[in-house]
Amino acid sequence: MADVTAAAGIPASVPALLARNVAQFGSKPAYREKEFGIWQSWTWAEAAEEIDAIAYGLLALGVDRGDYIAVIGQNRPALYWSMVAAQKVGAIPVPLYQDAVAEEMAYVLEHCGARFVVAGDQEQVDKVIEVQETVHCIEHIIYQDARGLRKYDHSKLHSLEAIQAEGRAAHERFEKELATREAELGWDSTCVMLYTSGTTGKPKGVVLSNKNIIATSKNSAEFDDLRPGDEVLAYLPMAWVGDFIFSIGQAMWTGFCVNCPESPETMMTNLREIGPTYYFAPPRVFETQLTNVMIRMEDASKLKQRMFRYFMDHAKKVGPKLLDGKPVGFMDKLIYQLGETLVYGPLKNTLGFSRVRVGYTAGEAIGPEIFDFYRSLGINLKQLYGQTEASVFITQQPDNEVRPDTVGVPSPGVEIRIDDNGEVYYRSPGVFVEYYKNAESTASTKDAEGWVATGDAGFIEPDTGHLRIIDRAKDVGKMADGRLFAPKYVENKLKFFPNILEAVVFGSGRDYCTAFINIDLTAVGNWAERNNISYSSYQELAQHPQVLETIQGHVEEVNRSVAEDEMLSGCQIHRFLVLHKELDADDGELTRTRKVRRRIIEEKFADLIAALYGGSDSVYTETEVTYEDGRKGKIKATLNIRDAKVADEVDHKKVAAE
Repeated sequence: MADVTAAAGIPASVPALLARNVAQFGSKPAYREKEFGIWQSWTWAEAAEEIDAIAYGLLALGVDRGDYIAVIGQNRPALYWSMVAAQKVGAIPVPLYQDAVAEEMAYVLEHCGARFVVAGDQEQVDKVIEVQETVHCIEHIIYQDARGLRKYDHSKLHSLEAIQAEGRAAHERFEKELATREAELGWDSTCVMLYTSGTTGKPKGVVLSNKNIIATSKNSAEFDDLRPGDEVLAYLPMAWVGDFIFSIGQAMWTGFCVNCPESPETMMTNLREIGPTYYFAPPRVFETQLTNVMIRMEDASKLKQRMFRYFMDHAKKVGPKLLDGKPVGFMDKLIYQLGETLVYGPLKNTLGFSRVRVGYTAGEAIGPEIFDFYRSLGINLKQLYGQTEASVFITQQPDNEVRPDTVGVPSPGVEIRIDDNGEVYYRSPGVFVEYYKNAESTASTKDAEGWVATGDAGFIEPDTGHLRIIDRAKDVGKMADGRLFAPKYVENKLKFFPNILEAVVFGSGRDYCTAFINIDLTAVGNWAERNNISYSSYQELAQHPQVLETIQGHVEEVNRSVAEDEMLSGCQIHRFLVLHKELDADDGELTRTRKVRRRIIEEKFADLIAALYGGSDSVYTETEVTYEDGRKGKIKATLNIRDAKVADEVDHKKVAAE
């Protein structure tokens, strides 16, 4: 194994880290996977053997230095091993989103020129075979799960098991070649290429080096005191930089165990079984879990509901203080301990958070109420701010300095500055090498001194040094009267309500703001069921008068909150409608990481926006949708448009004087 180091005692590649882990933690668990209802486990030594077998098999298949190997599928140890094996042979792994449609997949495969694809199952193999009609660079497809593939043409289709078997048989023949290629890996070798979500156009291939991944993993792991005995649940898309840094970067650096759930459907059950000590989820996951808790409490007995409300009200007062080590009165502490036995402990166990020592959320702003709910239970939930181009970490919240309205202080090794127009810039060891085949975008994003433009507007609090993000810089604008327009600020406030799944606010250059709203079918459907309200579709429920009345109440509550903000009080919503369909990545309205594609939505629903600003009470529309099997169809609907009450703006000068 190569012992190349970029600095004293720091292995300079992921395979070198693997070799170190085998030496230090050989018999400790490295990976677990639940399959057929049973947890399978591999030690670091066993995982290294599996990775070597794949690497030898790839050499036998003809993988050259610099080849791109696409990896597509659900989180599985074998797919993580395939990425490390690709690195060992000098190739570059390119994980793709498993829920990407064939057209999206075709762009990435052709752009990187992937000669080899490692696919999880028949679904992914079918998509790759479909794109081969237009993408001609793919030479071999390797699959992990053989179900449904027996009658396929196997001349260029191989099972991963067969590749490993061939690798084991040929290891003597390729031992020297593998050692040579591994020895060539260094600090500046490419570790992985990850594609951006493509909010404004085609995804860009972000090239990340070993230095980017290893230095960032080291710094962020030391910041939170991550340890070899920690456990993580690997359930996020493998194509997302967060999953790569948690499940490969930090896992390899610290030697902790990566646990893969049986399926997306069993993720919550598997979360409870594993009880991770280190956990990450985007705000939507925490919001969904809280919504489910509240729905279940609605169905509980009156006694349980009263007990839940009493102890949760108490937890909100003292829980965060106890978590941050602040002084709390004896009686308050005693009541909290009783609540831990009766409510908090069982609830954390149900959620799978009993053992969480470090929890993070990022990607979007999380509602203060939701954030405080989890922290009041004693869960050390924090926020971070990051990007693919930064190898994730730009800022992190230190323990005892956790607040819902900031994203923390610069991560170790990261420098931050705010440009004159309010845009956030950073530089760090994690800054990406380049955008693949896109020198123009690389130059416009990263300057000669290594400063990277985040595209986000924000400011650093002078008293605390914490960074606060306002919105995407390109989305921050001016209204017709010159007041500041920041849509995400208002959208996030709307999404704090369990009934609202998504919101899109308009208003740049206009006299007032309007909004599209998606209801949360789980929460609103449960309300309808409890109130004996029948409905046959999402569309029908979304236009129900009582649902519209409830949503209007939420909008007006947000308006009162926005009115109190001196900078953004002009962003109150005057008119809104509830959309007849959920915004969907398959329809191009969201990215695969569920970020809103504003430009596409503005073009696609131009008739609805015109109706919002035209004074109509309703609007008829026809919208093209993509079904799960790829077929196209049209949804026709007449949508109600509601006027929302606007709150009086607070006179901040008067308040300050008082």
